[in-house]
Amino acid sequence: MKLTVFGATGGTGREVVRQALDAGHHVTAVVRDPARLPGSGERLEVVRADMDDLASVRTAVAGRDAVLSALGPRRRADAGVVARLTRTVVGAMEAEGVRRVLVVSAMPVGPRAEGEGLLDRGVRGVISTVFKEVYADLRVMEDDLARTATEWTVVRPPRLQDRPLTGRYRTVVGGFPAKGRFLGRAEVAHAMLAMTGDPGTVRQGVGIAY
Repeated sequence: MKLTVFGATGGTGREVVRQALDAGHHVTAVVRDPARLPGSGERLEVVRADMDDLASVRTAVAGRDAVLSALGPRRRADAGVVARLTRTVVGAMEAEGVRRVLVVSAMPVGPRAEGEGLLDRGVRGVISTVFKEVYADLRVMEDDLARTATEWTVVRPPRLQDRPLTGRYRTVVGGFPAKGRFLGRAEVAHAMLAMTGDPGTVRQGVGIAY
């Protein structure tokens, strides 16, 4: 497949690019600073784009089979940026006739896990309070996507860690895995790539965790 990856220099985005290339896909990695994205090859195109410029983003998604977004705030002060930039991405996709998009959100934005215990409920409450601006931004992004005609999937992991890929994680379409507290960024990338061709995840939120 021909894929475009936004947020390609972040921890999850780099994993998406690496794993997609390893799987034989053609990848367009959209970055602000190409020097921050290691790697090269005939199936990798690195594009510098102004994420507030619809025209440059259209160029990055034109003719692609799917778009994968690992956009996220680098700090709490950046809250609001994800919804804004995702609007630009979706606007570019709609203009170019590209329909499939997968984005990274977060566990606290989705429904509670079935049978959630007191400890997990308390942890969710604390995290939701501390990062309330970030999660408010992600909720806006999810609400915006739900109003589009795109074939979207929202992936909602818990706390992310830098761990090697195992491929052993749980997913719940429309919910969240019980007692799911951590997940490696490599696993998120693996799941997103697997879901790209899965019609059962279209227009769905998917909880994912170890």
